[in-house]
Amino acid sequence: MWGYRRITGELAGLGHRVGASTVWLILKKAGIEPAPRRMGPTWSEFLRAQASGILACDFFHCDTALFQRLYCLVVMEISTRRVHVLGVTAHPTGLWVAQQARNVMVELGDRAEGFSFLIRDRDTKFTAMFDEVFTSEGLRILKTPPRAPRANAFAERWIGGLRRELLDRVLIANARHLRYVLAEYEAHFNAHRPHRSLGQAALLRALPDPVEGDIKVIRRDRLGGLIHEYAQVA
Repeated sequence: MWGYRRITGELAGLGHRVGASTVWLILKKAGIEPAPRRMGPTWSEFLRAQASGILACDFFHCDTALFQRLYCLVVMEISTRRVHVLGVTAHPTGLWVAQQARNVMVELGDRAEGFSFLIRDRDTKFTAMFDEVFTSEGLRILKTPPRAPRANAFAERWIGGLRRELLDRVLIANARHLRYVLAEYEAHFNAHRPHRSLGQAALLRALPDPVEGDIKVIRRDRLGGLIHEYAQVA
């Protein structure tokens, strides 16, 4: 929010010369205390304004049928919601996590130059080596406040959807099985699943032109029918 001197300057730029005291008086009568900055943008406003330049990452875990806990790292491009499932391991060491960071930067390629921020929580698995991979490419690390999952809402929501749509419905045997399952879900999410924020289009597939009359539809099953995909017959 602007103060009265900023408003005076903006009015002058529009050809209206008004004294600062006059602007102050108008604000005062309206019950608005003049101040250079009464409030900053909210976190959601910041994310919307900077979405095209933000990556968000998070860890999640999956317990196998043999009672082994596996850890997975995912990175999301906020503007498009495109996800990159980086890896699966039972032992997320600092070297492993740093290597996954290098992998995603290689995967982004030239598009990496368009990102300015990386949002992550304060999990100790995110080491200084992990941060250095991104800061060396010019990204700024934004750490979320403690116990504030909503600060990383995009990644958290994707993980919640993954659990509801897939992991809660299948028994995972081992790390190799989990990698396969996550790769299938990543491909479905990026290339087929409709997204409300994109006008029901998929991330990597535009909506087809409207058609008239009857059409023939085929169904493709992923992961034994846990996920269905529908397409028009050419």
